[in-house]
Amino acid sequence: MKTILENDHDFICDISAPCFHMLQAPEIEIIRESKTQVSFRQGENLTKQGTYASYILFILKGVAKQHLEEGGKSYNLRIVGEGEFIGLSTVFGKHTFNYSTIALTDTQTLLIEKEALEKIIRQNGHFAFNIINRYCDQNDILYHSIRNLMYKQMNGRMADALLYLSTKETPTSGIFQLLTRKDLAEFAGISTESAVKILKAFERDGLIQLIDKNIVIKDKIQLEQIAEKG
Repeated sequence: MKTILENDHDFICDISAPCFHMLQAPEIEIIRESKTQVSFRQGENLTKQGTYASYILFILKGVAKQHLEEGGKSYNLRIVGEGEFIGLSTVFGKHTFNYSTIALTDTQTLLIEKEALEKIIRQNGHFAFNIINRYCDQNDILYHSIRNLMYKQMNGRMADALLYLSTKETPTSGIFQLLTRKDLAEFAGISTESAVKILKAFERDGLIQLIDKNIVIKDKIQLEQIAEKG
């Protein structure tokens, strides 16, 4: 992790994201005074599950994955990228991070003091509506993951994970290039061995093509049917 100053070569103009356009000049100044721009190298933790949260993160550049750790097992929740917040639940009364977040690429973020963001949410209705929508979207992904674990068989979980991941774009390469087979297994909530077997079966059936780490979706309709039926 490295703090980036405004005169550094890697500094990014940081209040230009669309969500910040809703702020008035005094509110933008509150953000500027309460933020720190930080870069994380690939593989570093942006957040650690269970640790105290005095700030939320806003991704300026890069890609990361969020995961839960329970009972010695890890379950991947979602991919986060440019323009997304991490840790919104801590603004609404939660004092610790619910999940860990790991950089899949070198990632630049804004660390914004939680109290500053809370103050703006209380006084700017349009910005608050945007933040609440984002928070609800994150909860929808979590509930979808829980339903998969509770009601779907392994093939359905893997099909659902592949369809979700295939929608995620990265600046330099496909998302599958950034993930190991273990990562894929943890998105589907199954063992690595089972994930490898299912991927090979999907390839034999013409649903996907495996090219080293990359995965190409060949029959999206049939994958959707498998994901739906579970």
